[in-house]
Amino acid sequence: MNDADVSRQIQQMVRFIRQEAEEKANEISVSAEEEFNIEKLQLVEAEKKKIRQEYERKEKQVDVRKKIEYSMQLNASRIKVLQAQDDVVNSMKEVAAKELLNVSRSHHVYKELLKGLIVQSLLRLKEPAVLLRCREHDLSLVESVLESAAEEYAEKANISPPKIIVDSVYLPPAPSHHNAHALFCSGGVVLASQDGKIVCENSLDARLDVVFRKKLPEIRKRLFGQVLIA
Repeated sequence: MNDADVSRQIQQMVRFIRQEAEEKANEISVSAEEEFNIEKLQLVEAEKKKIRQEYERKEKQVDVRKKIEYSMQLNASRIKVLQAQDDVVNSMKEVAAKELLNVSRSHHVYKELLKGLIVQSLLRLKEPAVLLRCREHDLSLVESVLESAAEEYAEKANISPPKIIVDSVYLPPAPSHHNAHALFCSGGVVLASQDGKIVCENSLDARLDVVFRKKLPEIRKRLFGQVLIA
């Protein structure tokens, strides 16, 4: 083999090696690009997922905030309605309380009412001796019906008439425009056992409170019916 043949073989080997290298380099380049594209796609998808999750989180926050605001507005509306209803009911009670003052102005009617309240109190207490407290203004009327009230009670309870002691401490007077915040009593009586442990409050104001508490559901139903807030 002469030098020319050797040179050709070497050239062929060089071309073969170079071609192999180029092909290998090309394969590496293609593979690297593919891996790069896959990784880039994964990163893009990961970022998209993060963005979607963040959007969903904020969307939920907005939804929760809207629900809270709606609930607060609904509760505020209900409170306003209930307050307005309470104002109407309280104004009715105030009107009724003012009307109580007219009861004591009718001498004959009020006298019979006092007697009935005393009898009712005695029936509730069922004590042989009681203390009675009334307004100073009503003292003469109360004293005028004590005996008949005790006898009526004794007849109804089938026992001896009780001893009724009129307390020297009086119930507050009727309400006055001059002192609107002072204690007041529209009339009636308060009876108690001698030891003070059992008390029957039969003042007109106490009776009004009892009636209003008892009849409040019926009053509300008649005034407002079934009030619903959507």
